[in-house]
Amino acid sequence: MHTQAKRQPGWQDSEKTSGTLLPVIEIIPESCYDNPVWKGLGYFARDLLVYGLILFGLASTDHILLLIPLWVLSGFAVSALFIVGHDAAHAALFKSKRLNGVIGRLAMLPSLHIFEAWVLGHNRIHHAHTVRQGMDFVWHPLTPTEFEALSPAAKRMHKIEWSSAGTGIYYLREIWWRKMVFFTPPKKWVRRIQRDSWIVRGFALVATATLFTLGWSQYGSLLGAFWLWCKLLVIPFVLFCYVIGWVVHVHHISETIQWRKRKEWTKYQGQMEGTTILHAPAWLNFFVHWIFVHVPHHVDMRIPMYKLNEASESIIEHFPGVIEERPLRLRDFVKNAKACKLYDFEAGEWLTYKEAAEMVSQKTATAA
Repeated sequence: MHTQAKRQPGWQDSEKTSGTLLPVIEIIPESCYDNPVWKGLGYFARDLLVYGLILFGLASTDHILLLIPLWVLSGFAVSALFIVGHDAAHAALFKSKRLNGVIGRLAMLPSLHIFEAWVLGHNRIHHAHTVRQGMDFVWHPLTPTEFEALSPAAKRMHKIEWSSAGTGIYYLREIWWRKMVFFTPPKKWVRRIQRDSWIVRGFALVATATLFTLGWSQYGSLLGAFWLWCKLLVIPFVLFCYVIGWVVHVHHISETIQWRKRKEWTKYQGQMEGTTILHAPAWLNFFVHWIFVHVPHHVDMRIPMYKLNEASESIIEHFPGVIEERPLRLRDFVKNAKACKLYDFEAGEWLTYKEAAEMVSQKTATAA
């Protein structure tokens, strides 16, 4: 059983570090960087096999009592492959840059993710500026004033996406669509991202044509062809968005995680205090590959997924009281989703919509 450890109030990172991560990286054992080729290929092959078996099961039945659990598993299976690709994008899965690129692109195809666009947004921006105001775009909170300036429709969308039931919608719209598909990359990234974009489009077109052909053959109608396409490609993708949206929310949205103003932010605070170490059950780690042990991943992206536990033990030992460590619990996610709606960067506090509205009213009354 894991004991819950939360950050000590008033901890100053200057006690052990001037704001850099080097003192933390230096205490991580060298063994945490071992990433033999056979191991990375083994995880990719295993996840690919599981994904294939689930697709076969979905193609073989239309019984709702079988479809529902298979769809749930498909969302986790696509997530498992995506996390393998995520590790490859960090150059953590293999020492070979070429092998990371090949396996990363293949593993991200079921989730329809553009490999180089992910490298840019995730590695270069999210990891470089975790929980930094105006820089980290992943679950970046609005201030009460910014929320009040939204249109009624935008306010409704915000309330949906920042609810415990809306994480998949947030990920689909804000991360996948706006930051993955429909965005203008910097000039030096255009060629690489366009190439990978065509790879994903090609996969989507081939998969669609194949499934429509098989669906027509199996059901003898256009509706049946459309049904097979939805059953095997669209619904698993949407459920993946819900799984990964929930995962990312749990990583970085919590009453104990403080977002910081751009000039007050340090790498140490962002990576050591901007996420958590959550202990998931074994069945879930089968799919998510220890990704909830998130602090060491943010400290050094080169640590492969299957070494995160080992690295976390060393970090907790050398930096006691800094890391928030606890079991992964659904009730904590629901609680944080209710409490963390908007953010007061001046006070460094999360606010509910009600608290934010009261704050705006008070400021308006004072100004009047």
